[in-house]
Amino acid sequence: MSEQEKFSRTMRIDLIPDVPVKPDTQRGRKPVLKTGAQRPVLNSPRIVSSVGKGDSFYQHLLQGLYDAAIIIDMKGKIVDVNQRAIEFLKFEIDAFRQMSVFDVISGADSGLIDSLCENLELTQHALIQAYCLRSDGSNFPAEIAVSRLELDDPHLCFFVRDITIRKHAEEMLITEHCAIQNSGSGIAITTNSGDLDFVNPRVTEMWGSDEDELLGKALRSLMVEPSLVDTMFDALTEDDSSSWQGDMQGQGSDGEAFHVQVTGARNRNSEGEPIGFVFSILDLSDRMRAEESERVSERRRVMIESLGAACHHVGQPATILLGNLQFLKEKLASADADTAQIVDRCVDAMEEIGSILKRLNRVNEYKTRQYLEGSDDDDSASRILDI
Repeated sequence: MSEQEKFSRTMRIDLIPDVPVKPDTQRGRKPVLKTGAQRPVLNSPRIVSSVGKGDSFYQHLLQGLYDAAIIIDMKGKIVDVNQRAIEFLKFEIDAFRQMSVFDVISGADSGLIDSLCENLELTQHALIQAYCLRSDGSNFPAEIAVSRLELDDPHLCFFVRDITIRKHAEEMLITEHCAIQNSGSGIAITTNSGDLDFVNPRVTEMWGSDEDELLGKALRSLMVEPSLVDTMFDALTEDDSSSWQGDMQGQGSDGEAFHVQVTGARNRNSEGEPIGFVFSILDLSDRMRAEESERVSERRRVMIESLGAACHHVGQPATILLGNLQFLKEKLASADADTAQIVDRCVDAMEEIGSILKRLNRVNEYKTRQYLEGSDDDDSASRILDI
């Protein structure tokens, strides 16, 4: 293996901590990032070991490193550290002299040294993801780069970087991604030109298409009225600090239209520059079906109440008519046969009207039935109230 190939390769080791992880930041609260803060000066004597031998260039280089530097021998014993390591780990210098790297890195043991030595023969660096332990018992997530120092005696140098803020950001990204993927609303992200760059599973479910089929398509192509989408983009572009909300009709892969509520806003990068749009899409189909069902129920309720009122108002004159017809029937008992027959028919008809009014008055559920043979069941004109 050439030196160039060796230098370009890095081994990665992830260590499982053997102590409960207690991150410095509370879950859900972003770490406070202080800028321009001056590093505190510790009045502790500088460690001078057999490695450094007090050489001023070595000490200036070691102390000037941004990362915490810990130099160990091949048995894991700490022989030198820089000021940054003292700040990170909060151990006194005399304590460092009595410690090994296993006391600093949670989950590390002698097997780690063996593994590092074996792999550093093939690579220039090794990268460890682990938790480091402070003197007060707290810990922090760290990224540790390890390299081999070929001095009079071989040593290993551990460069420790506190990644608490990065770890928190990664966990928040994972949480937010999980929330987006499992959201009941469709989430879509487009480019500045309106082409889909991301969709969550709810969007693919609403449009009945696979993710690969949707990505790259123009959002306007998914709607029944593309002009509404153009109006939305124009509004968001004109005032990119506000959001937009409106109702549209989506068109699924089966050609069926469905109602959606779209809420859109500008998407920006870390520099604050607009790089596209983010949309939340709510399927209104269930809500609209529920509203239609409620309207139908209300109409039926009003109709039932109207039937009761009609029976009440028609019942009294119908009773009077029936009584008078009965009186006429008695008076015309000696009349000719045709007149008597007419009166009888009128009496029968009024009695039937009375019977119908009673049945209508007892109706408490709106049901219809077909009364024209051979007609379409969905034709409302061919159906009557079932009493």
